[in-house]
Formats: sequence, structure tokens, C-alpha cells
Amino acid sequence: MTNRYDAIVIGGGHNGLTCAFYLARAGMKVRVLERRHVVGGAAVTEEFHPGFRNSTASYTVSLLRPKVIADMKLHERGYRVLERTISNFFPFPDTYLKLGGAPGRTEAEFARFSKKDAEAYPRYDTALEKVANVLRDIALQTPPNLGGGLAALKNAVMQGWPLARLDLATQRDLLDIFTKSARDFLDGWFEDDHVKSAFAFDAVVGNYAGVSTPGSAYVLLHHVFGEVNGKLGAWGHSVGGMGAITQAMAKACEEYGVEISLEAPVAKVLVNNGKAQGVKLESGEELYAPVIAANVGPALLYRQLVDSSDLDEDFNRRVKNYKTGSGTFRMNVALSELPDFTVLPGKEKAEHHTAGIIIAPGMDYMDQAFIDAQQHGWSKKPIVEIKIPSTVDDSLAPPGSHVASLFCQQFDPNVDWDQHREKVADLIIDTVNDHAPNFKASVIARQIHSPLDLERKFGLIGGDIFHGNMGLDQLWAARPFLGNGDYRAPIKGLYMCGSGTHPGGGVTGAPGHNAAHEIIRDRSVLWKVLHRGR
Repeated sequence: MTNRYDAIVIGGGHNGLTCAFYLARAGMKVRVLERRHVVGGAAVTEEFHPGFRNSTASYTVSLLRPKVIADMKLHERGYRVLERTISNFFPFPDTYLKLGGAPGRTEAEFARFSKKDAEAYPRYDTALEKVANVLRDIALQTPPNLGGGLAALKNAVMQGWPLARLDLATQRDLLDIFTKSARDFLDGWFEDDHVKSAFAFDAVVGNYAGVSTPGSAYVLLHHVFGEVNGKLGAWGHSVGGMGAITQAMAKACEEYGVEISLEAPVAKVLVNNGKAQGVKLESGEELYAPVIAANVGPALLYRQLVDSSDLDEDFNRRVKNYKTGSGTFRMNVALSELPDFTVLPGKEKAEHHTAGIIIAPGMDYMDQAFIDAQQHGWSKKPIVEIKIPSTVDDSLAPPGSHVASLFCQQFDPNVDWDQHREKVADLIIDTVNDHAPNFKASVIARQIHSPLDLERKFGLIGGDIFHGNMGLDQLWAARPFLGNGDYRAPIKGLYMCGSGTHPGGGVTGAPGHNAAHEIIRDRSVLWKVLHRGR
């Protein structure tokens, strides 16, 4: 291998691979540097116990942009997503609620609790879909670099014009979503706590906040702008786990000549006279390129890989105050049998076993989980989402057995997790067992990812699955910082292509796509300047 390239991508997660693909397709010589032994970043499938494989971090599909899927020809490379029969199953102390399925099923479920809410649901769904369309439209657009002159102003007007054309009711909904808490927003639509809880859960996924925290309504929206197999808002299971997606992406990259290096952690971005010129690996090896694209979070990039002396005082201050920490505790468990829920008995596979099983019984329960985490470091009764992908993909576990993902919310990232991780893992298992009394005894093995484990293993500072808080102050043109929302770092030649940029977290591929197109645009402008007059 040479040590000189047209572009170097730091991090082989899905956005890094997406960025590398587009750069290579444009004719650039690209090398991807991945610190782990497997490509894929947090979207990987790994064996965590003999015979048991699972998506060990990221675990479900919806937000991956159709354009990225098509351009990288992922379907031709084995990408396949199975839709859920129903979307979610919510066990409550003495009842349950199922969300999704055939037309009319959700309304029928809601009617058991409130006829008024059943009637309101279609209007709510339509209103939210109108707002979600705004996100879909701008997801693959570069935010304006506010403060960047007339060109940025023009870009802002162009992206804002579709918002101005929305009807007044939708504009009001958009304002509510960006400013209100999930509780206040949902209170305006529904009356029953069971119904509101079914939607409020999305507001705390990867969000270290309560459902009463102002701004939490936006996170609710962020989780519904995706699609699966052309069905808007749907979620599904990737056959072979999330690693099947990134392995397909790696094949697409290699077809265009991208070099992917594993176990190649970057120690430092090399900067000379305000311009990035390469990277230094932890091994001491130096690689050079006029373009460095960082698929790591802003906190990791600017606190560890870039020397603070290469950044100005104001930017360093903002880096110091950049908010991370999604309050996430992630587990994988090997099971001898399916959970047998008290409110819906049965260990034989049923539709609720294939859904997202969400233990968040009530708005107050979710708020209290956040309060507990603030006061004690973790929630005494945590919020737990269970996915059992082996119910639809039997390649993940031995016959008769299963694997489950436990995605758990409201855990302070600043706790000494080396000391408390096992105790908290027990608490999470017990929480599930309270609803499915056979669960604890069915656990054959478990893999624990505390916030600290997520940071150490995947480079997610504070265990933040989104590479940074998704509050209004860290969205769109202000993600990660106002003035750098266009994927360009304050160092010439250094770009950001990870979830810490617009449109944010989740397996979308959008930051990688958008950053690559900005790099290609800059390269084209430079080429024209260099060859002007020839």
C-alpha cells in the first residue's frame, strides 16, 4: 500500500463507508481506516456466545436513505430487510397495547382505552407524516453555512422555502415539535396515558431526557422519518443483522478501489499551516491526503484527534461544551426460550415476539426513569426495548434458541461503569422478568455495553449513539456547530461525515452521502482554479 491518497476516511462505520464509496466513484483514491477488527463501526453483527450472533450495537433498520441503498446497489449485495407484522408491543402492569399491523388495527387497539384517541390517531398520523416529509426532503441536502455570506443565505432560503409553503396547521405542528416536550405535544392530541406512552417512547430513545423535557418532541419525530421497502415510517430487521448492511457497503467500496484497513486506529490528524495533510496512526505510521473525512463524533475528533492549538479559542470553547451522552445501556442476551409475558401468555412464537417489545409503562414511569438517573446514576426502573431478531432470522441462534437485543435508556454516562455495570445489568434483566417471569431463567449468556463500554469499543464519547445531543442547538446548520454545519471543519481539507452532522444519528447514510458531495464539489472548484487559463 502507498502512503498517499486523494482522501482518507477515519472510521469504517456506515457513514464512513458511504462517504468513501461516493468519493471513489468520483475517481478519487480512498483509504478507510477502522480501529476495530471488523468494518462497520456500531452497525456490526458479531458472535457474543458460541452459536449466538446479533447486531451488537445498532440493531434495527428504517432510516437508511433509499438513494444510498440504490447508489451502492445494496440489494444486489445481499441487503434484505424483513418488516414486522406489528411494529411495537407495550406490556403494562395489567394490560397491553399493540401498535401497527393491518389498516385499522392501531385504531382498534386505542379504542380499548379511548374512543376519542382512536378517532384522533389518523389525524395525528397524517400531521406527523407531513412534518416527517420535511425531514426526508432536507436529509440529503447540505445545511447552509450560516455566517457564510450570500451563498449561505440563498441556500437557507431554498431549504426553508418548502416550510413556508406548508399549510398553517402543519407549520404549527412543526413549531410544536421543535420546541415542546413530548408530553406537552402528545397531550395536545390524546387523553389516555397508554396511548400517549406508545408514542412518547420514541422521544427518549438515545435521548438522555424525560418525556417532560422541552425539545424531546423532536427526537420523537426523528425516529419516524424513515422507511422500509418503500413503506414510510416502517421499521424492520436486517437479515444477517446490521453487519450485513455494512459488509454490503464495504463490497461496494472495494468495487471502486477503496482500500479498507482494519485494526488501524488513528492517533492524530496532521495539520500544517491551518490545513489537514494526513493522519498519524497509533502504530506511528503516517498517511497523507489533501482530504481527511472524519466519521467519528465531534467530541472525539476535536478533543482527541485534532490538536487544540490548531483551533481558535472560540471553537475550542464550543468543543468543550458540545453535549454528548445519550443515556444508553446496551445488552445482548442468548435465550433458551421466548419470554412469556404475564399480560399476554405464551412461549410459542407470536406476533408480539417479532415486534419491538417496549417496557415503558406510562409517561410518569419514563419521567421517573430520567429523574432517578440524574439523582442516582441510573433508573431504578429502566426503560427497556427488546428486539428478538431470531424470531424472523433463524441464522442468528441455534434451533430452539434465540438472541435478543436490550436497548435501555436513562443511565448517566458519568457513572463509574466498571464498578456498576454487572449490578445494573442484573437490574435490567429483573425489569424484564417483572413482565415475563421466565425471562431471567432463560438467559444463557449476556453481553454488556454500558455507556463506558460503548465509548471504549465504538468510540462513542459518553456512550452517545447519536455522536451528540439532538437538541435544537445541535441540529441542522448548528450540527455540530453553527458555521460548520456544511460538513467542513474549521481546518481546510478536514471534513466531518458522521452522525454528529446533519441530519443526525441513526443508520441513515445521509451524513456520509452529503459530506462526500461537498468534498467532490470543493475538489471540482479547486481543479477549475488550478486549470483556469490553460
